[in-house]
Amino acid sequence: MKYDYHMHFEYGDYDVEWVKGFFEAAAARGLDEIGISEHTHTFPEFEQLYYDDLILDGSFVGSFQQKWLKKNKFKHTLDDYFAFMEKLRSLGYKVKTGIEVCNFQNQAKVREILEKYDFDYVIGSIHFIRGWAYDSVEIKDEWQRHSLRDIYEWYTQEIEHLCAGGLYDVLGHPFNLRLYKFLPDFDVTPYLVRAAEALKKAGMGIDVNTGTFYRYPIAEISPYPDFMRIAAEYGLPIITSSDSHKPEDCGSYIDDAIEYVKVFGYTEGMIFDQRRRMMVPLG
Repeated sequence: MKYDYHMHFEYGDYDVEWVKGFFEAAAARGLDEIGISEHTHTFPEFEQLYYDDLILDGSFVGSFQQKWLKKNKFKHTLDDYFAFMEKLRSLGYKVKTGIEVCNFQNQAKVREILEKYDFDYVIGSIHFIRGWAYDSVEIKDEWQRHSLRDIYEWYTQEIEHLCAGGLYDVLGHPFNLRLYKFLPDFDVTPYLVRAAEALKKAGMGIDVNTGTFYRYPIAEISPYPDFMRIAAEYGLPIITSSDSHKPEDCGSYIDDAIEYVKVFGYTEGMIFDQRRRMMVPLG
């Protein structure tokens, strides 16, 4: 089976004519199933959590993030999302309803929001390190202000916090810290092991994500091989995804992702239906 479970409608809108491009790309690439995982910054239900957690002062980072929160954010409610996804299914489009949740500190509030909706699966992703959107190219210079050891420690702490919340099925794009080619000259194995142990304890899988291959300078699939190897040792199950933000990118390099994980012994991936996990052969 070939599938893509991590993509977003945010660059367009809840418009069938625009969205159908995702399904056309999926068909062209031979995908059997797709799932949409809208970012939580689409939904006003999560808005206060961003204002609680992000650096929003007058600094370089804070000024950018203040503007970021005002641009194309919080434009649809979760009810809007579910209604639109149901409309797509009524039109014959086979699609699962997921969500990608940022690593908010207030996991109790996240639980309160999520439990009202019947998602097929929930991805938890580290998008902020101590309130800084480390993957934003506009504030990439902030990387120079911190020790890379500290960044790996803080990132790993965020994974542990996310896993302890007990709310998620999958960790999104694990250890995409390499996306701008800031590569460690020290042994990161202890951080990778801590992450794998937290994921195993939480019963979570990982997102094998091609977005870092075709959208970022590092041009490699996440997780990179060192963590992929440890994930396999810990028996962490996987999903495959493109992290598409545009219709034409749906399913991008999924064949490559499947070949990549087979090197580490994976022959199956997870699919979901209303939070029920099923394992299917890959390919």
